[in-house]
Formats: sequence, structure tokens, C-alpha cells
Amino acid sequence: MRVIALLIAFVIGSSALAYAADDVTAGQAVIRAQEEAFSRDDAAAAYTFAAPGIQSWYRNPDAFMFMVRNGYAPVYRHRSFEFGLSRIVDGKITQDVQIIDADGVAWDARYTLEPQPDGSLKISACVLLKAVTS
Repeated sequence: MRVIALLIAFVIGSSALAYAADDVTAGQAVIRAQEEAFSRDDAAAAYTFAAPGIQSWYRNPDAFMFMVRNGYAPVYRHRSFEFGLSRIVDGKITQDVQIIDADGVAWDARYTLEPQPDGSLKISACVLLKAVTS
């Protein structure tokens, strides 16, 4: 009986890990799609990946793009953009990204993505800090 219980627990745990990995992969795809939209200066596409809370602050794609250009220049234009550690807490995905900006300066970004009622993931936050290098 214990063997069966352990087997069931293993199968359930493995399934949860597979779903979590799928969620992280989906979250990375959303971030990458927004990054690519920024590179094309496609404000409308980039705006679609922002969560409703962000869209309520920036009522249209042009206002959103203005904010990104001026407040998140390393996200907007960069030499490299590499995914790091990811976590899922309370259904929200946090994804670390290491960025080298257009001038060669290193930055750390932490994205938060939240599931939406339609099942999609949207970016609800991006915290950007200059990387600490020694």
C-alpha cells in the first residue's frame, strides 16, 4: 500500500513539475515576443503583452512605448537578453533576465507574469536594476 501511495505522489509531483515547466516556457515566450516587438518599434504588439493593470496606467500603445523608451532603455534596446532563474509563486511567474544594453552595461530585470481569465499570460511588472559586477 505504501508503494502505491508513493507511486501516486511521484506521478502527481511529476505532473506538477511538467505543468510548471510549461508555464515558465510560456512566460518566456511572452517576454521574448514583447522584446521582439520593441526591437521592431511595434508599439501595438508590445502593448498586447502588458497586463490590464499596466494598460490602465498607459492607456494606449504609444504612451506605453514612450514609457519603455524613457524608463526601460536596456529592455527597449540591447546587445543581449538572456533568461535566468524563474519561479512560480501563488500562480505568478517571476522570470529573471540578464541584459547587456546598447552601451555594454549589464542589467538585471525581473519580470512578473500573471495568468489572465482567458488563460493567457501577461506581463504585470518589470523591475530593472543595474547589475552588480565585481
